[in-house]
Amino acid sequence: MADAAVQSEPAASGSRRKPLLLGLALALICAAAGFYVTWSGLVGPHADHGTSQATALPDIAFVPIDPVTVTLPGTGRPTIRFTAQLEVEAIHRSEVAALLPRILDVLNGYLRAVDPSRFDQAGALVRMRAQLLRRIQIVTGEGRVRDLLVTEFLVQ
Repeated sequence: MADAAVQSEPAASGSRRKPLLLGLALALICAAAGFYVTWSGLVGPHADHGTSQATALPDIAFVPIDPVTVTLPGTGRPTIRFTAQLEVEAIHRSEVAALLPRILDVLNGYLRAVDPSRFDQAGALVRMRAQLLRRIQIVTGEGRVRDLLVTEFLVQ
């Protein structure tokens, strides 16, 4: 009787492993199939490649701003070298280019008034860029300047 109990335990544990192994194998197969379907692009946000139409790029132009070098007040007399371009619609390019002296005046005035300690703060360039863009938009008029693209910002 003791032998019968010992022999029935391995048979019982083997029958318990069979569904577990079958479930594990099925899960691996489903995971591999899901990976392939997603990776190949059959399902997902990029599944419909053929019907998407390319949108036309807007007719934009870039107006370069002359490099500006500003000496800041304070100890050590740090200097800022600033270069940027204005993103405008192509029809407003000549109008914005004619206003470049006023734009340079706004840039000089703002950059001279900036406290040098602000440059150490996180996101200082983003805030300055937003301030400068808003001031340039006021000078040029609403809708003429779309963006200010800072190409060089150097504090020495």
